[in-house]
Amino acid sequence: MAERGCSSTSCSKENCAGCEHNKEKKSFLVEQNVYSDIKHIIGVVSGKGGVGKSMATASLANMLAAKGYRVGILDADITGPSIPKMYGVHGPAQADDEGIYPMITENDIKIMSINLLMPDEEAPVIWRGPVISNMVKQFFTDVIWGELDYLLVDMPPGTGDVPLTVFQSLPLDGIVIVSSPQDLVRLIVKKAYNMAKTMDVKVLGIIENYSFVKCPDCQKEIKVFGESHIDEIAAELDVKVLGKMPIDPEFAAKADEGKFSEVYNPYVESSFAVIRALKKQEN
Repeated sequence: MAERGCSSTSCSKENCAGCEHNKEKKSFLVEQNVYSDIKHIIGVVSGKGGVGKSMATASLANMLAAKGYRVGILDADITGPSIPKMYGVHGPAQADDEGIYPMITENDIKIMSINLLMPDEEAPVIWRGPVISNMVKQFFTDVIWGELDYLLVDMPPGTGDVPLTVFQSLPLDGIVIVSSPQDLVRLIVKKAYNMAKTMDVKVLGIIENYSFVKCPDCQKEIKVFGESHIDEIAAELDVKVLGKMPIDPEFAAKADEGKFSEVYNPYVESSFAVIRALKKQEN
């Protein structure tokens, strides 16, 4: 009776399970543009929409830029891009035979978004998943990012095609999960966390948005969405809480006016130590 196993001429699902041939992991990583030199890539994710993921991404980018780091934002939320609007940046982005050039915000952050390539930035992107996923990869392979210390990837919500593409195709140093205070968040955060673990991507920590709003008269913190559960969720998952962002009308107004480059959000300051640690690992 012939031995079961993988041979050079025959390999099937039944006889290949567990053989040496099957132990090699196929890499789907894509190469950055030849004119790019990106040190670290951090994904910003959420298990559901509407939690202020783009606000968190832009706040982290502004903080790093204010500290003197070279920063870029890859807006991977193809069907719902908001980064260009927040910074008041409009296309069309320039391109030549060498690649596509990102736009630059008032505080020197390089950004690339589908809105910067569309002739009408208000036109809907009605594409199927594979096309959207390929566009995200092109934002990494075809965009000339130059020298960056950090590239932040603003992902669409959920655990669908685009987050999967980013996890598989980009050499992520880790992700930051953005959530809100409701008790339902436990389930939502765990979905994002478990996806990262399944894809062998490090979870750097959690940022909570909508934690409270300050009364303009007495400065009392009012917890509009109820008591936060983020500390206990973070402890359960053994990850850090990187910040608790309030509902701040001034921040929202700056985003609506396209002047978010003027915002320094102190509520994400505690994330800096974790992000800075990536630079130490590099050294």
